[in-house]
Amino acid sequence: MQHLEEQLAYLSRTVDELNDVVTQQQKDIDQLLRRVGLLMEREAQRASESSGGAVFGDERPPHY
Repeated sequence: MQHLEEQLAYLSRTVDELNDVVTQQQKDIDQLLRRVGLLMEREAQRASESSGGAVFGDERPPHY
């Protein structure tokens, strides 16, 4: 019986620790989602204010 009580205490502590980890991960995810949303808004605003020209990473500059 004592062995089962020890296991139950261990499992309870493990569940609490995992809950803390999941809670922190959710906070991190929420913060990252807010940041990505702000970046998307900023980029959309920048694109609407620009001259409309698109720059492609694999495109050679005109002086080549």
